[in-house]
Amino acid sequence: MKNIKLIGCRLATSFIVFSGLFFSCSQTHIAKEYVDYVNVFIGTGGHGHTYPGATLPHGMVQLSPDTRLFGWDGCSGYYYADSSIIGFSHTHLSGTGIGDYGDILMMPTSGENKFMVSGNAEDPDSGYRSRFSHKEEEAVPGYYKVRLSDYDITAELTAALRTGFHRYTYPEGKAANLIIDMEPTIHGHQHPVTEIRVVNDSTISGMKYTTGWAKNHYVYFYAEFSRPFSYTLYSGDTVVEGDLIKAETAKALLTFIPEGAKKEVLVKVGISSVDCEGAKKNMKADIPGWDFDKIVADARKIWNNELSVIDVKTDDAKQREIFYTALYHTAISPCIASDVDGRYRTMEHTIVQDTSYTNYTLFSLWDTFRALHPLYTVIRPDINQAFIRTFLKKYDESGVLPKWELASNETGTMIGYHAVSVIADAFFKNQRNFDVNKALAACVRSSTYDTTGITSMMPASIVARIMPLELKYKNELGYVPADRCGRSVSQGIEFAYNDWLIAQMAKSLDRKDIADIYTKRGEYWKNYVDPETRLMRGRNMNGSWVMPFDPRAAFKGSCYVEGNAWQWSWFIPQDVPGLIEEMGGKSAFIAKLDSMFSMPSELTGDAGAALDVTGMIGQYAHGNEPSHHIPYLYNYVDEAWKTQALVDSILCTLYHDDPDGISGNEDCGQMSAWYVLNSMGFYSFCPGIPVYEIGRPLFDEVTVRLSGDKTFVVKALNNSKENKYIQSVKWNGLPLSEPRFSHQMLASGGVLEFEMGKEPNKELFKTY
Repeated sequence: MKNIKLIGCRLATSFIVFSGLFFSCSQTHIAKEYVDYVNVFIGTGGHGHTYPGATLPHGMVQLSPDTRLFGWDGCSGYYYADSSIIGFSHTHLSGTGIGDYGDILMMPTSGENKFMVSGNAEDPDSGYRSRFSHKEEEAVPGYYKVRLSDYDITAELTAALRTGFHRYTYPEGKAANLIIDMEPTIHGHQHPVTEIRVVNDSTISGMKYTTGWAKNHYVYFYAEFSRPFSYTLYSGDTVVEGDLIKAETAKALLTFIPEGAKKEVLVKVGISSVDCEGAKKNMKADIPGWDFDKIVADARKIWNNELSVIDVKTDDAKQREIFYTALYHTAISPCIASDVDGRYRTMEHTIVQDTSYTNYTLFSLWDTFRALHPLYTVIRPDINQAFIRTFLKKYDESGVLPKWELASNETGTMIGYHAVSVIADAFFKNQRNFDVNKALAACVRSSTYDTTGITSMMPASIVARIMPLELKYKNELGYVPADRCGRSVSQGIEFAYNDWLIAQMAKSLDRKDIADIYTKRGEYWKNYVDPETRLMRGRNMNGSWVMPFDPRAAFKGSCYVEGNAWQWSWFIPQDVPGLIEEMGGKSAFIAKLDSMFSMPSELTGDAGAALDVTGMIGQYAHGNEPSHHIPYLYNYVDEAWKTQALVDSILCTLYHDDPDGISGNEDCGQMSAWYVLNSMGFYSFCPGIPVYEIGRPLFDEVTVRLSGDKTFVVKALNNSKENKYIQSVKWNGLPLSEPRFSHQMLASGGVLEFEMGKEPNKELFKTY
């Protein structure tokens, strides 16, 4: 029987023959309740930094409880180990390593209101916060419920696309109050302007302007209540007369009328980055009535539809729960940033209206280019292309492609210019519903040191991050000098990857002038290979190697970002044969790779610089993104069985069905996307090369629903926890001769069938 054979790691663009766009099927009648497999508390402990509150896929609103606002584990506002709740705010980040948002906080209280400050966790009685118990807390996608024990109030939350919906059940015989506090902000970012306006006896509007991680963050809100209220406005702790307060810390105390019987209060809160009118329109469009249970049911249906794109068959309930929770996490961000009328805030902080375009925000591209966006090319190519169109709009508005964009602000966080990777990956998978020539021009611009033409709304400190001097050095010298720039090695090798992608796009678009330049720049990673250690090492301006050199050291101001030489020396996914050669050939490469996974996990240097270096197997750090592709390197040296064993170990030991279930920050869906792809048996090793590496399929059967009633099915025969090794693999009945398959094959639909066994088949995929 004829084997299916692919071109290996130096996949030329001329090889690639694509099928057309494909989309996941719209499921109108889903028999399974996939939402019941989701545990929204996974990642809320440890250092996962997720939140359990209510949101919709890519929703503008993330309505969730806040238990802490400061510290490393306060980035999402909620930490599972905490025992008191400050209140419920309408915007949150999922899995970031830096905190922001936490806007428009509301806290119900009962009885005499004693405080207009939240107090502290050590002494909840010092403010209006309330104790709670996890035994009286429940949540599913789109719905959250908790009893605030200090007030005997049951709080319930749900969400539409741009609107949060609260239901508070107050106790009998006590005053029913609600505090609106514009002061709390995750990580305590400054808020020079906050505003609350009483529109009538059942309506409040307002705004908050924050200068935090996002330097110019605007949130407007419009809130309607199901019961009339009396009110008192505050500037800090000072009472202000009238129906409007505009101050640094605007607050309001509402008391609902009447006070006597047990009562229920509903609150609808629309938000907008444009103005209060936009928030009002969003709220009216999302939730025209007062049927809270209907919105809960609608949210459940929407999430069930979203999760139904992949169906897994397994007897392992824990792994099923981890999988669907991971899939849930991948759909939270990026988030819609256009109002229902098509208005949105640009990177220049002007307001424009375009009903033909949807603006998105929250692009953690250094993290998500690796697995999240490649996953979208499989299950949500339509929305991934919408993200790319947003990239190009932001390029028009700011003069450069986004790096880490938040609320129409470039934060400049992390390294590289990985919008290039997302664009190239879609481009080479023939998902091109965007201006490809403009995209190439934007990629070139973002890789070139040029601070002119960047919007004046971007602070100089951010311009220095989005357009760093490192670009100038690498283009002129061929490397980033360590005695002039920090993080030189990490930046240099990621630049080389991005530049290689630009070269491939340029070749495909017949731009030889660009292709020639960027092909050369794509080779610059070789300038960091230390001939003595065969690891990536920093070089000074005069060409000398950085001394001293400790490959296990992680410290601030080093040549590496959030890691050390061991974790960074393998990031050449675009040219694995070249990396093997530079490391001394196949045998030396295997020996070095083996040693990485077997050596002690301890790091030297500065512990404070290694907070993200977690989930250790030897010096492999699964809790941080630079390591995520490394297990698949064995596929390139005839030892695919080692890839299978490592992937199995990571899937089964570093992901759990409890709050501490993610080995590092969730990172806006990246950690979860890695799990989703790898548990299905494959991984996007090098985004931009439309080929998936084969790992270890975790489930007995997986069905991915594609457009046109097509399906991509993965079957694992004789599968079990012990049978983690692939004995054979077939694509539509034909044996695969390499441990990889093309995106074209996947997009066409078919069956990938594995025969599993207890012992490794070391002859499988041998090239001899």
